[in-house]
Amino acid sequence: MIRTPAGRLFQTDTGHDLVLTRTFRAPAADVWASLTEPERTARWFGPWEGDAGPGRTIRVQMAYEEQQPWCEMRIDACEPQQRLAVSMVDDYGSWLLELSLTETDGTTELRFVQHLSSVEGIAEVGAGWEYYLDLLVASRDGSPRPEFDDYHPAMQPYYQGLVASAG
Repeated sequence: MIRTPAGRLFQTDTGHDLVLTRTFRAPAADVWASLTEPERTARWFGPWEGDAGPGRTIRVQMAYEEQQPWCEMRIDACEPQQRLAVSMVDDYGSWLLELSLTETDGTTELRFVQHLSSVEGIAEVGAGWEYYLDLLVASRDGSPRPEFDDYHPAMQPYYQGLVASAG
């Protein structure tokens, strides 16, 4: 299946923000549950364990990666049904992620942001987040799970182009 990349890259004072969005015909509370409840995150990202809350660290399993690694993720901010900011460090670097929800007339937009200090590897990162967010969509609407091969390497030129146009 041909997937269309939708990420955007914005320059910031500290680097760049990679921004992806998805829209759901559901209230923000339901989409929030897909982002925060371990049995629901397991369907698209992976399960997590621990005592969640701002300033606390949980363990998250990246269930759709090759080795299904567990990693520690710090909850930097949590505003229920509106905004979740998390950070983690793994073998591939440091990840500063922010998810925000905006509901209008029963439709909720998810805005996913990765704050980047460097655009190195963005072709892989962008394709990876497109894949995970489409897994989220599939987990919610019952559509078939996407195949990673539909994202990578097919989306690499798009994301490399974002870097070139960002200057």
